[in-house]
Amino acid sequence: MSFEVRHVAGALGAELSGVDLRSMDDADIEALRALIHEHEVVFFRELWLTDEEHLSLGRALGTPSIFPISRLLGGTEPSFQRISDGPESPSEADSWHTDVTWVAEPPKYALLCAEVMPDRGGDTIWASMTAAYDALSPTMQRVVSDLRVVHDNESFVAALLRKTSGNPGAEQLAERLRGEYPPVVHPLVRTNPDTGRRALFLGGQFMRHIEGMHDDESRALLEFLARHIDAPRFHRHRQWKRGDLAIWDERSTNHRNAGERLLQQRTIRRIEIDGDRPYLDVVTPD
Repeated sequence: MSFEVRHVAGALGAELSGVDLRSMDDADIEALRALIHEHEVVFFRELWLTDEEHLSLGRALGTPSIFPISRLLGGTEPSFQRISDGPESPSEADSWHTDVTWVAEPPKYALLCAEVMPDRGGDTIWASMTAAYDALSPTMQRVVSDLRVVHDNESFVAALLRKTSGNPGAEQLAERLRGEYPPVVHPLVRTNPDTGRRALFLGGQFMRHIEGMHDDESRALLEFLARHIDAPRFHRHRQWKRGDLAIWDERSTNHRNAGERLLQQRTIRRIEIDGDRPYLDVVTPD
């Protein structure tokens, strides 16, 4: 059996079916990996993967990550991030980003299962960073391809402290996160080693400033790029159903929630796959 592919947007995204992800052979895994690279985000409807099946699928695609907080708390095995949002705990992921760019080797893929979904709302939007890069003028491509950005975890730490307000160990954990994961520098444009394509590498609130620029210059350029990727022509909007699975290439996409105020609880289960140090090829755009 081969994957059946239904294209769902112009810039990125495909809905896949026809292959049982629980019993793939090597050829199926390679085909799935190629489809992720081609479409940047792929979706499966109502799969209802168990925790074990979710983790097994992650292992088929690479090495599941140990999240930094888990690692600091002594974790040595990959574990899921279960994220619950609702009326009393609004989502923190309401701006464009790719995950955990404040580490030296950010994730390669993310695999997200929808466990609990509200009757309405709770949608996710992805943006193609390859399409966004390609849409820049050749002059702007040359400008951004020569720049490097400092990323840090201050916005993540602030969100952690908000969610754990009153927990006596939260401040200590926050300081450990700052100490163990100091600021890191990444290129503003990265090459996807699996496709050879260039993509804007934007970490959203994890980005602190562009190296070598005055603060006002850095802020102006990063704000321009944020407005640029906000154009709907780069996007794929996903309305979730319980049991759905999405897999996306963290190296070539940004994502965010759709910004609605949730009136009911939403719970998602996510694992990430270890990546490599971002780099930019040495070929200068024409």
